[in-house]
Amino acid sequence: MPKAFPLEFRRDVVAVARKGEAPIAQVAKDFGISVSCLQRWLKLADIEDGHQSGATREESAELREVKKRNRQLEQENEILRRAAAYFARDVNPKMMYPLVLDLAADAIPVAVTCRVLGFTTQAFYKWRKNPVTQRDFDDAHLINVAIDIHADDPTFGYRLIADELADAGVAAGENRVARLCSQERIWSIHAKKRGLTRKAGPPVHDDLVKRGVSAAGPNLIWLTDITEHATAEGKLYLCAIKDVYSNRIVGYSIGSRMKASLAVSALRNAIALRAPTANLIVHSDRGSQFRSTKFVRVLKAYQLRGSMGRVGACGDNAAMESFFALLQKNVLDRRRWTTRHELRLAIVSWIETTYHRRRRQRGLGKLTPIEFETLQPVVLAA
Repeated sequence: MPKAFPLEFRRDVVAVARKGEAPIAQVAKDFGISVSCLQRWLKLADIEDGHQSGATREESAELREVKKRNRQLEQENEILRRAAAYFARDVNPKMMYPLVLDLAADAIPVAVTCRVLGFTTQAFYKWRKNPVTQRDFDDAHLINVAIDIHADDPTFGYRLIADELADAGVAAGENRVARLCSQERIWSIHAKKRGLTRKAGPPVHDDLVKRGVSAAGPNLIWLTDITEHATAEGKLYLCAIKDVYSNRIVGYSIGSRMKASLAVSALRNAIALRAPTANLIVHSDRGSQFRSTKFVRVLKAYQLRGSMGRVGACGDNAAMESFFALLQKNVLDRRRWTTRHELRLAIVSWIETTYHRRRRQRGLGKLTPIEFETLQPVVLAA
């Protein structure tokens, strides 16, 4: 692109041409410019001197400045509008640098975007050179592990998740875990705002049992639920599985924490002892342990059918509640329990010796659950 002639040179050429001593073509030739260029300079000079209508140099400069400012204001408004929409999205983490790339693709200068959003271009280009820092990578890995832990047991808040992270080989402080869990909305299902009532979790299975459940044979319908009792060491939790046919407790697991693994262990124990066929129905309430990924995965692995009752309808699982009522009256409320181990042995002894083999039930023809399962095939054959 040719360089612009100096303003002083232009004025001298115009002054010579205006004297009229030589034709315009000759003047242009003498000064080494084209005729059209000299004619344009003469026209601009007439406008500057007021001999012809048009915008002067100062007015043109002002107009250019106004247009430039308007263009900048439009760019700034577009940046602010896009930034408001970008940060309003339900996406974390909230990073401004990717927005700069999006705006640059729409011909908005990086420098303008950085100035409006309040950070330096050096910081942006440093991020662009290495978009994923080691800290970001570590946070992403921690979030993935926390999501898996919470999916297995939705009752876990950030404190319990922080405890479980150590077992998963992830080292992180509790405050960092709290920040990332809040950022990703990984909250315990028990967390709720003051004055608000938490809704029950959605069922992961249809209700295949309804009220008044009965079974024509063993290993057709199992009921399960979790109960708790306090000791001097803390609470002890029991997850039991009951066969509707004989009222026998076919599997149970006892632990100090009400995790999804407690329900999974009870179900695996029942499967190992009874070896049920496919399509057996396992009915529960809508507790988070029975809605967990681990529990559902075990059901699918053994081709069992999950079933869940209604919200707040204890009658849908009344047969299981009746067993817990007997346990409460005959074991839990009999005395104060000092240790979890002491209470655990008492529960196991009562289930295996008293409930299964000594306590006769009128619903079973005054037979114990073991006797009913043993003698019933003989009665049916007769």
